[in-house]
Amino acid sequence: MTDDLDRISANLRASGTRFAVATVVRTVDATSVKPGAKAFLGADGARLAGWIGGACATSAIRVAARDALADGSPRFISLRPEDLLKSEGVSAGEERDGIRFARNGCPSRGSMDVFVEPVLPSPRLTIFGARPVARALADLAVRFDFDTAQSALPEADMPAADYVVVATQGKGDLAALSAALTQAPTYLGFVGSSRKFASIRNRLEQSGTAPEPLSRVTCPAGVDIQAITPEELALSILAELIQHRRTAQRGAVDVHPLSRGAK
Repeated sequence: MTDDLDRISANLRASGTRFAVATVVRTVDATSVKPGAKAFLGADGARLAGWIGGACATSAIRVAARDALADGSPRFISLRPEDLLKSEGVSAGEERDGIRFARNGCPSRGSMDVFVEPVLPSPRLTIFGARPVARALADLAVRFDFDTAQSALPEADMPAADYVVVATQGKGDLAALSAALTQAPTYLGFVGSSRKFASIRNRLEQSGTAPEPLSRVTCPAGVDIQAITPEELALSILAELIQHRRTAQRGAVDVHPLSRGAK
Protein backbone atom coordinates (compact mmCIF):
# COMPACT_ATOMS: atom_id res chain seq x y z
CA MET A 1 0.00 0.00 0.00
CA THR A 2 2.84 2.39 0.85
CA ASP A 3 4.44 1.80 -2.54
CA ASP A 4 1.11 2.41 -4.26
CA LEU A 5 0.58 5.67 -2.40
CA ASP A 6 4.13 6.79 -3.18
CA ARG A 7 3.52 6.12 -6.87
CA ILE A 8 0.17 7.91 -6.83
CA SER A 9 1.67 10.87 -4.99
CA ALA A 10 4.46 11.14 -7.56
CA ASN A 11 1.95 11.05 -10.41
CA LEU A 12 -0.23 13.71 -8.79
CA ARG A 13 2.75 15.97 -8.23
CA ALA A 14 4.03 15.48 -11.75
CA SER A 15 0.64 16.41 -13.20
CA GLY A 16 0.47 19.61 -11.12
CA THR A 17 -2.63 18.40 -9.24
CA ARG A 18 -3.54 20.14 -5.98
CA PHE A 19 -4.22 17.55 -3.30
CA ALA A 20 -4.10 17.10 0.45
CA VAL A 21 -2.52 14.28 2.44
CA ALA A 22 -4.53 13.23 5.49
CA THR A 23 -2.51 11.17 7.97
CA VAL A 24 -3.90 9.50 11.09
CA VAL A 25 -1.46 10.37 13.88
CA ARG A 26 -3.35 9.06 16.95
CA THR A 27 -6.28 6.81 17.78
CA VAL A 28 -8.01 6.06 21.07
CA ASP A 29 -10.29 3.10 21.75
CA ALA A 30 -11.90 1.28 18.83
CA THR A 31 -11.33 2.81 15.38
CA SER A 32 -11.34 1.29 11.92
CA VAL A 33 -7.87 2.68 11.14
CA LYS A 34 -4.58 2.86 12.98
CA PRO A 35 -1.91 5.58 13.24
CA GLY A 36 -0.03 5.99 9.99
CA ALA A 37 -3.05 5.42 7.74
CA LYS A 38 -3.15 7.91 4.86
CA ALA A 39 -5.51 9.21 2.22
CA PHE A 40 -5.14 11.70 -0.60
CA LEU A 41 -7.99 14.16 -1.05
CA GLY A 42 -8.70 16.44 -3.99
CA ALA A 43 -9.56 20.13 -4.03
CA ASP A 44 -13.26 19.27 -3.61
CA GLY A 45 -12.51 16.99 -0.65
CA ALA A 46 -13.11 13.80 -2.61
CA ARG A 47 -10.87 10.83 -1.81
CA LEU A 48 -8.31 10.19 -4.54
CA ALA A 49 -6.45 7.29 -2.93
CA GLY A 50 -5.83 5.61 0.40
CA TRP A 51 -8.26 5.13 3.27
CA ILE A 52 -8.65 6.68 6.73
CA GLY A 53 -12.12 5.48 7.64
CA GLY A 54 -15.70 5.50 6.52
CA ALA A 55 -18.06 8.38 5.83
CA CYS A 56 -19.07 8.68 9.49
CA ALA A 57 -15.53 9.78 10.36
CA THR A 58 -14.27 11.58 7.30
CA SER A 59 -16.73 14.37 6.52
CA ALA A 60 -14.80 16.82 8.74
CA ILE A 61 -11.54 15.72 7.13
CA ARG A 62 -12.92 16.45 3.67
CA VAL A 63 -13.81 19.97 4.80
CA ALA A 64 -10.34 20.39 6.30
CA ALA A 65 -8.75 19.28 3.03
CA ARG A 66 -10.74 21.86 1.06
CA ASP A 67 -9.77 24.59 3.52
CA ALA A 68 -6.10 23.57 3.52
CA LEU A 69 -5.92 23.62 -0.26
CA ALA A 70 -7.70 26.98 -0.38
CA ASP A 71 -5.17 28.83 1.80
CA GLY A 72 -2.12 26.56 1.71
CA SER A 73 -2.05 25.96 5.47
CA PRO A 74 -2.23 22.53 7.16
CA ARG A 75 -5.02 21.51 9.52
CA PHE A 76 -5.12 19.30 12.62
CA ILE A 77 -8.47 17.57 13.18
CA SER A 78 -9.49 15.72 16.34
CA LEU A 79 -12.54 13.51 15.85
CA ARG A 80 -14.20 12.45 19.10
CA PRO A 81 -17.57 11.00 20.13
CA GLU A 82 -20.21 13.50 21.18
CA ASP A 83 -20.11 12.63 24.90
CA LEU A 84 -16.34 13.05 25.03
CA LEU A 85 -16.55 16.45 23.36
CA LYS A 86 -19.13 17.54 25.96
CA SER A 87 -17.08 16.22 28.86
CA GLU A 88 -14.10 18.24 27.66
CA GLY A 89 -16.17 21.39 27.14
CA VAL A 90 -15.70 21.68 23.41
CA SER A 91 -18.12 21.67 20.50
CA ALA A 92 -17.86 20.17 17.04
CA GLY A 93 -16.38 22.78 14.71
CA GLU A 94 -14.60 24.62 17.54
CA GLU A 95 -10.89 25.31 17.22
CA ARG A 96 -8.44 25.60 20.11
CA ASP A 97 -4.67 25.95 19.96
CA GLY A 98 -4.60 24.93 16.33
CA ILE A 99 -6.80 21.86 16.84
CA ARG A 100 -10.19 21.74 15.15
CA PHE A 101 -12.61 19.42 16.95
CA ALA A 102 -15.18 17.32 15.11
CA ARG A 103 -17.77 14.73 16.08
CA ASN A 104 -17.09 11.11 15.31
CA GLY A 105 -20.49 9.58 14.62
CA CYS A 106 -19.21 6.06 14.03
CA PRO A 107 -20.67 3.24 16.16
CA SER A 108 -17.16 2.42 17.36
CA ARG A 109 -17.19 5.66 19.37
CA GLY A 110 -13.42 5.94 19.14
CA SER A 111 -11.27 9.05 18.79
CA MET A 112 -8.91 9.87 15.96
CA ASP A 113 -6.48 12.74 15.36
CA VAL A 114 -5.64 13.53 11.74
CA PHE A 115 -3.07 15.87 10.23
CA VAL A 116 -4.11 17.32 6.86
CA GLU A 117 -1.32 18.79 4.76
CA PRO A 118 -1.84 20.55 1.42
CA VAL A 119 0.38 19.66 -1.53
CA LEU A 120 0.39 22.56 -3.96
CA PRO A 121 2.11 22.67 -7.34
CA SER A 122 4.90 25.17 -7.71
CA PRO A 123 3.58 28.41 -9.18
CA ARG A 124 4.61 28.87 -12.79
CA LEU A 125 6.72 31.95 -13.57
CA THR A 126 7.52 33.10 -17.08
CA ILE A 127 10.28 35.66 -17.55
CA PHE A 128 10.56 37.39 -20.91
CA GLY A 129 14.01 38.78 -21.59
CA ALA A 130 17.66 37.81 -21.83
CA ARG A 131 19.19 40.84 -20.15
CA PRO A 132 20.97 40.65 -16.75
CA VAL A 133 17.82 41.34 -14.71
CA ALA A 134 15.94 38.51 -16.43
CA ARG A 135 18.84 36.10 -15.92
CA ALA A 136 19.27 37.05 -12.27
CA LEU A 137 15.54 36.68 -11.59
CA ALA A 138 15.43 33.25 -13.25
CA ASP A 139 18.39 32.15 -11.11
CA LEU A 140 16.79 33.36 -7.88
CA ALA A 141 13.22 32.23 -8.52
CA VAL A 142 14.00 28.52 -8.82
CA ARG A 143 15.50 28.62 -5.33
CA PHE A 144 12.12 29.75 -3.98
CA ASP A 145 10.07 26.97 -5.54
CA PHE A 146 8.88 28.76 -8.67
CA ASP A 147 8.50 26.65 -11.79
CA THR A 148 10.48 29.07 -13.91
CA ALA A 149 10.78 29.47 -17.66
CA GLN A 150 12.89 32.17 -19.29
CA SER A 151 12.65 33.20 -22.93
CA ALA A 152 14.16 36.12 -24.79
CA LEU A 153 10.90 36.57 -26.71
CA PRO A 154 7.45 34.90 -26.62
CA GLU A 155 7.23 31.42 -28.09
CA ALA A 156 4.08 29.98 -29.62
CA ASP A 157 4.04 26.84 -27.44
CA MET A 158 4.82 28.47 -24.09
CA PRO A 159 2.36 27.30 -21.40
CA ALA A 160 0.28 29.82 -19.48
CA ALA A 161 1.87 31.06 -16.26
CA ASP A 162 0.60 32.28 -12.89
CA TYR A 163 3.22 35.02 -12.85
CA VAL A 164 4.82 36.83 -15.78
CA VAL A 165 7.65 39.35 -15.67
CA VAL A 166 8.55 41.28 -18.82
CA ALA A 167 12.24 42.11 -18.44
CA THR A 168 13.11 42.55 -22.12
CA GLN A 169 14.43 46.06 -21.40
CA GLY A 170 14.27 47.44 -24.92
CA LYS A 171 14.57 44.15 -26.82
CA GLY A 172 11.02 43.24 -27.87
CA ASP A 173 9.11 45.03 -25.11
CA LEU A 174 5.95 45.47 -27.16
CA ALA A 175 5.77 41.86 -28.35
CA ALA A 176 6.55 40.43 -24.92
CA LEU A 177 3.99 42.56 -23.11
CA SER A 178 1.35 41.83 -25.72
CA ALA A 179 1.95 38.08 -25.35
CA ALA A 180 1.95 38.32 -21.55
CA LEU A 181 -1.44 40.01 -21.55
CA THR A 182 -3.00 37.10 -23.45
CA GLN A 183 -2.01 34.74 -20.63
CA ALA A 184 -4.00 36.75 -18.05
CA PRO A 185 -1.61 35.89 -15.20
CA THR A 186 -2.41 36.72 -11.59
CA TYR A 187 0.68 38.95 -11.60
CA LEU A 188 2.20 40.77 -14.57
CA GLY A 189 5.22 42.96 -13.92
CA PHE A 190 7.08 45.21 -16.36
CA VAL A 191 10.73 46.04 -15.74
CA GLY A 192 11.16 49.63 -16.84
CA SER A 193 10.13 53.18 -16.06
CA SER A 194 6.54 54.35 -15.80
CA ARG A 195 7.18 56.69 -18.73
CA LYS A 196 8.37 53.84 -20.93
CA PHE A 197 5.41 51.68 -19.99
CA ALA A 198 3.00 54.55 -20.71
CA SER A 199 4.39 54.80 -24.24
CA ILE A 200 4.02 51.06 -24.84
CA ARG A 201 0.57 51.08 -23.31
CA ASN A 202 -0.52 53.84 -25.66
CA ARG A 203 0.70 51.86 -28.68
CA LEU A 204 -1.09 48.72 -27.51
CA GLU A 205 -4.35 50.56 -26.94
CA GLN A 206 -4.12 52.14 -30.37
CA SER A 207 -3.72 48.66 -31.86
CA GLY A 208 -6.87 47.44 -30.10
CA THR A 209 -5.76 46.17 -26.70
CA ALA A 210 -8.42 46.80 -24.04
CA PRO A 211 -7.43 49.28 -21.32
CA GLU A 212 -8.57 47.07 -18.42
CA PRO A 213 -5.87 44.35 -18.60
CA LEU A 214 -3.23 47.02 -19.16
CA SER A 215 -4.32 48.73 -15.94
CA ARG A 216 -3.36 45.57 -14.07
CA VAL A 217 0.27 45.67 -15.10
CA THR A 218 2.63 46.43 -12.24
CA CYS A 219 5.23 48.97 -13.34
CA PRO A 220 7.90 49.31 -12.25
CA ALA A 221 7.95 45.70 -11.09
CA GLY A 222 9.36 44.98 -7.65
CA VAL A 223 9.35 46.22 -4.08
CA ASP A 224 11.08 49.57 -3.64
CA ILE A 225 14.38 48.67 -1.95
CA GLN A 226 16.38 51.34 -3.78
CA ALA A 227 17.77 48.61 -6.04
CA ILE A 228 20.49 49.53 -8.53
CA THR A 229 22.28 46.41 -9.75
CA PRO A 230 20.55 43.69 -11.83
CA GLU A 231 20.79 41.31 -8.89
CA GLU A 232 19.18 43.84 -6.56
CA LEU A 233 16.42 44.53 -9.06
CA ALA A 234 15.81 40.80 -9.41
CA LEU A 235 15.64 40.49 -5.64
CA SER A 236 13.08 43.29 -5.40
CA ILE A 237 10.91 41.60 -8.05
CA LEU A 238 11.18 38.22 -6.36
CA ALA A 239 10.14 39.80 -3.05
CA GLU A 240 7.02 41.16 -4.73
CA LEU A 241 6.25 37.77 -6.28
CA ILE A 242 6.55 36.08 -2.89
CA GLN A 243 4.42 38.76 -1.26
CA HIS A 244 1.72 38.25 -3.87
CA ARG A 245 1.93 34.46 -3.60
CA ARG A 246 1.68 34.30 0.19
CA THR A 247 -1.05 36.92 0.46
CA ALA A 248 -3.12 35.10 -2.15
CA GLN A 249 -2.74 31.88 -0.16
CA ARG A 250 -4.22 33.61 2.87
CA GLY A 251 -7.24 34.51 0.79
CA ALA A 252 -6.87 38.27 1.10
CA VAL A 253 -8.61 40.53 -1.42
CA ASP A 254 -7.23 43.58 -3.20
CA VAL A 255 -3.78 43.48 -1.68
CA HIS A 256 -1.47 43.84 -4.66
CA PRO A 257 -0.79 46.53 -7.24
CA LEU A 258 -2.25 44.16 -9.86
CA SER A 259 -5.68 44.83 -8.40
CA ARG A 260 -5.07 48.55 -7.94
CA GLY A 261 -3.67 49.46 -11.33
CA ALA A 262 -0.16 50.27 -12.42
CA LYS A 263 2.18 52.19 -10.16
